[in-house]
Amino acid sequence: MNLFEKSILAIAPGWASSRAENRHKVNAYEAAHPSRTHKANKERRSANQAVFAAGKSLREQARWLDENHDISIGILDKFEERVIGPTGIMIEPQPRKLSGDIDIELAEKISEKFKNWSLKPEVTGRFTRSQMERLVLRSWLRDGEMFAQQIKGNVAGYRYLTDTQYAIELLEADFVPIFSDVSKRINQGIQLNNWGRAIGYHILYDHPAEAFSTKSKIVPADKMLHLALIKRIHQIRGVTIFHGIITRLSDLKEYEESERVAARIAAALGMYIKKGSPDLYDVENAKETSRHFDLAPGSTFDELLPGEEVGMVESNRPSAQVVPWRSGQIKAVVAGVRGSYSSVARDYGGSYSSQRQELVESTIGYEVIQDEFVSQWSRPIYRNWLEMELLNDLQLPPDLDRDTLFDALYLAPTMPWIDPKKEADAWETLKENHVASDAEWIRSRGKSPREVKRQVAAEQAETPKPVEKTKKEKNIEEE
Repeated sequence: MNLFEKSILAIAPGWASSRAENRHKVNAYEAAHPSRTHKANKERRSANQAVFAAGKSLREQARWLDENHDISIGILDKFEERVIGPTGIMIEPQPRKLSGDIDIELAEKISEKFKNWSLKPEVTGRFTRSQMERLVLRSWLRDGEMFAQQIKGNVAGYRYLTDTQYAIELLEADFVPIFSDVSKRINQGIQLNNWGRAIGYHILYDHPAEAFSTKSKIVPADKMLHLALIKRIHQIRGVTIFHGIITRLSDLKEYEESERVAARIAAALGMYIKKGSPDLYDVENAKETSRHFDLAPGSTFDELLPGEEVGMVESNRPSAQVVPWRSGQIKAVVAGVRGSYSSVARDYGGSYSSQRQELVESTIGYEVIQDEFVSQWSRPIYRNWLEMELLNDLQLPPDLDRDTLFDALYLAPTMPWIDPKKEADAWETLKENHVASDAEWIRSRGKSPREVKRQVAAEQAETPKPVEKTKKEKNIEEE
């Protein structure tokens, strides 16, 4: 303590202690002290308070960008391609026998039934499973969250579109109103127990923008899926993946529009007639009507008045700094969403090593999102579907290890190959050194090992085997 703090210690020890503690904090961490050049912005609210105050606005701004901004659209499109892919999340059932081996026959039977259900998995029948997953992913990342009600068993007024009594009702975030009731432990439309676990969701019957009624129902948590982008512990509702880059995206869009308009104006041919000295201008003989000059290649102006000359309106648009500035902004944007600059900007310059380095780093970011998507969406849906499929008299072998019935591999799109020959040679080396398997190699290409091996076996069976030549025929060929 300094002399002043020691002097007030006897009168107000708490004040003296707090003053000394804060002084040491400021001395230890320069960033904690606001200054002329450092604002030291702070967030003191809880995660739920922050989302309650800004979540709806951020969600609506993100939707507007997805509708009107090409860069924002490209970011979400790339996430669909790299996280879900054209065929959706591939699921390989992995039930095992008591001996520990995969029960291939049962796995193929489950896969076939799941493929049939995947043709019409949601209540409207509009989307296949892969289409549904891409739509869910986009809504999740753009809006920060999305909900789904799981329809199971006999439900009044609903007819299932598949043989399995299980379907998904997709719900945008707007269907769960953001309201709280402390007495009933309702926080932002979700009812919690004393441990903070969700036990019920308040769901509107209609989208609030399409209906005047705010009538809602409570759906138990075991029948709901809540896919949320969580950034803080204890956060209940999700926040858009654009939350940290919305301002930059808006500025980028407005700047590009200004540059584009300026370039259009500059592209229009502009000319002016310089009158010269006022003494040479003949007011009496000046024509009141506008003058017209025909422009053509090699035109000569011979109707200019004394002292006049023709000049061109020049412009420095488009600016030479637009491309590098735009590239820098896009790099900052993709850094805030785990994206890849080359993929979003469609800029594929650079060497093989630099492209592969970027691809490797960005792939890890996509895999993180894949893991969250599988954990919150694909795995619960597959397990709940299989649970309902067991009611359709799915025959289980007696030697099945029941604890492994719901096990499965969830295969999302993998890192693409930049140079197929180099990639294939690398995998061949790994196989030769017994540190990789055929199945792992096939999965690295986003394929199912069982399906690939089945196709290879079928091709080999269809290919006629070469006829073995007799000894006499061989001697004739040698001669």
